[in-house]
Amino acid sequence: MTGPLAPKIAHEIEQLLQAAFAPTHLAVINDSARHHGHSGDDGSGESHFTVEIESATFTGVTRLQRQRLVNAALGDIPGQRVHALVIKARAPGE
Repeated sequence: MTGPLAPKIAHEIEQLLQAAFAPTHLAVINDSARHHGHSGDDGSGESHFTVEIESATFTGVTRLQRQRLVNAALGDIPGQRVHALVIKARAPGE
């Protein structure tokens, strides 16, 4: 979704990951509705996300290193602007 009603953080996550990894697959899934009323739900509707990303950058890189690369690319989003972020990072062919 684009335009003034588009989810702002989800769009920002997509842009940052596209620029950092040139992924062959990228899905940013907003899980916030499933966590309504739970810890970390700030009422914004953009507090919990899952990122599925496939990129050649992750070839030969451990799972922990992949998580760190994605978190670094997202800057202050994980932990500060988003309460929870699930990262499913893989290399092509995995």
